Amino acid sequence: MEDRTQSSLIALRRILRATELNARTVARATGLTTPQLIVLEIVASSPRAQPKDIAAKAGVGQATATSLVDKLEARGLVERTRGEHDRRLVWVTATEEGRRVLESAPDPLQHVFSQQFSKLPDWEQAMIVAALEKIGAILNAGAIDASPLLDVGPVDRR
Repeated sequence: MEDRTQSSLIALRRILRATELNARTVARATGLTTPQLIVLEIVASSPRAQPKDIAAKAGVGQATATSLVDKLEARGLVERTRGEHDRRLVWVTATEEGRRVLESAPDPLQHVFSQQFSKLPDWEQAMIVAALEKIGAILNAGAIDASPLLDVGPVDRR
């Protein structure tokens, strides 16, 4: 039984380490955190986006999305504009510099995971989700707020 415990802990450590290494690779290549890169990808994927839509697509709260957009805007990677007819609306667009950063950026780990995971049969996906949820429960992590971004540390580092 100890062998299974040890094997499980090694597998968890490998997952954590892969996440950490990918976050460092993304940061070295782009100067961005993984959540910032994901938000930049979301913004660049359409002509313009609203903060609430960015938050929904990134799986984070609107305040977190706004903070991430603030950081991207400060770096000149996105810009905000007000709606012409309704000044309450805010639109976020990627700048040319933001698009250049995306072109040179490595794939965030969640893209690699999503591509591989989606190729699995439904029963295997369900089994993996159940096992991961059980691991979370074993680690008393059920109440921890988490977004679907594979990154180390908080999504919005201040």
